[in-house]
Amino acid sequence: EQANVTSYAAMAVAIITFEAFLGMWINAFIVSVICMAWVQKKTLNSNEKILLFLGCSRFWYLCIAWVISFLSIIYPSYLLVHHSYQLVQGAVNFFNISNVCVSACLCVFYCIKIANFENSFFIYLKVKIDRIVPWLLLGSVLFSLVVGILVYDIIDKALRNNLNSTCQGIIWKFSIRVDERFFPISFINGFLVATSFAADVFSALLLLFSLWRHKHNMQTNSMKDLRMDGHIKAMKSILSLFVMDSINFISLILTLVYSMENKIIEIFLIHLIQCNFPGVQSIILIFSNPKLEKILLRILVCVKNKFCKK
Repeated sequence: EQANVTSYAAMAVAIITFEAFLGMWINAFIVSVICMAWVQKKTLNSNEKILLFLGCSRFWYLCIAWVISFLSIIYPSYLLVHHSYQLVQGAVNFFNISNVCVSACLCVFYCIKIANFENSFFIYLKVKIDRIVPWLLLGSVLFSLVVGILVYDIIDKALRNNLNSTCQGIIWKFSIRVDERFFPISFINGFLVATSFAADVFSALLLLFSLWRHKHNMQTNSMKDLRMDGHIKAMKSILSLFVMDSINFISLILTLVYSMENKIIEIFLIHLIQCNFPGVQSIILIFSNPKLEKILLRILVCVKNKFCKK
């Protein structure tokens, strides 16, 4: 039985490590390309600012989540050092909430920037969106910081009440188990994922309606065709985020259900699926951005040629 537990833990660590490092590499690529463009141009447009924040938040989220998973499975007593578990959980929630908020900002930005409506408020947003984006990003960071502090406080109180032992594996069981004191964390995460999901749906519907109107009024000139291409590319990005947020929302609900029933294996499998989201979403964003796609394909061709020569 001990051998089975050891092999299960080793397999879990291997899978989580592969997913986390692949996602970190993808998001590090996005951040690196945008930072190089920033150095060259001395400025960033609104889309690049959002992608930069999104790449950073996802990179650090995956990094800290991997550390938590690795230590909780392999060396759980490390997390029992005073305030260690609270700090890493607060940090991972900070970056996770930042990821969700900035992802919603990206959908709204695409919708406002590309959709065309004659409403005066929408026109005002379209004109001012480049000035609004930095404030949206700042608000997302501050809100995420508040949530991270709340998570730290909730976990700190629960640990003081429930954990008086330093036995191996207790953190793993504790992190899986749902207690009434942890429902505020689940509620906050669920509310934010649902809000991001709603932003995806609302943005997709507005873009779809704008696309339909544009196609209905379209004439045969290149500018109209370019605008239609912009609609379609934005729709692909928003719909991909919509699908991923749908899966994320369902996973969150299933996690709560399985946690109350203490089904650790099912929760772990859902956790493996959720670890793929930051990397998969970032890949979709790369291939919806011509500049990022071109650089990535160039890198892949260079790597392929290098290995083929060997």
